[in-house]
Amino acid sequence: MSNMPTAHRFNRVAHPGQKSLSILPKVFGVAILLATLFTAWIPGETFSQNLAESVRRWLTPQPEVQLTPAAPQWRIGIVSGHSGYDSGAVCRDAAGRITLTEADVNLNIAFLVQKKLLERGYQVDLLNEFDSRLNGYKAVALVSIHNDSCDYINEQATGFKVAPAMTARDVERSTRLTQCLINRYQRVTGLPFHIGSITPDMRDYHAFSEIDPNTVAAIIETGFLNLDRDLLIHQADLVADGIVQGIDCFVRNESIEPAFTPTSP
Repeated sequence: MSNMPTAHRFNRVAHPGQKSLSILPKVFGVAILLATLFTAWIPGETFSQNLAESVRRWLTPQPEVQLTPAAPQWRIGIVSGHSGYDSGAVCRDAAGRITLTEADVNLNIAFLVQKKLLERGYQVDLLNEFDSRLNGYKAVALVSIHNDSCDYINEQATGFKVAPAMTARDVERSTRLTQCLINRYQRVTGLPFHIGSITPDMRDYHAFSEIDPNTVAAIIETGFLNLDRDLLIHQADLVADGIVQGIDCFVRNESIEPAFTPTSP
């Protein structure tokens, strides 16, 4: 038995020159095989031209691929009026039992608006009435959804109303959001714009002074819970469409034609 250590017997190091020479036949063999295959597939002249063209392309610096940036995800805030605070307007039957609350109607519409905006690629925050996130809230737009009284007032108590946040730094943009909401909501739902019943509570809505002054905001009362109840409950999807189209109009700077005309006192 040899006295040579086992490690020495199995770790003979080849001279660098020997290693390189041993690889050369394999390289030449592969090159010949590839050349044969290419020659078999492509006529000689064409092969030479194609090879030259390929080499030229390999040696020519290629322009960097410019990736198209993804469309920005606009952040929208949707306040579900009275949610997390109180019931808002309360509807009762003849026996005095509660049959409907404004807060429930608002929340259903707000959920639908959120869903539709998400489908259009927006980032959406669904907010309670006095949500802590409203303090300094930053977004391209914020819309608070409410509804009017359950009580029968008269036959003119039908329609919607919108008021802008006049506390914003850019009042013109707030007015633009309001105009978009009025135009698109009226067009989609067919409800009249009830300009005569816009209240100081709407104009001085608490959230307007809580959010970041650069956030454009508006409050919308989507209808009266008496004469407009059927639309607000059974066609809530249509109501949500009107709001979403109004937000789209503002964000995408769409035209507003024809200009809205107040159709209700």
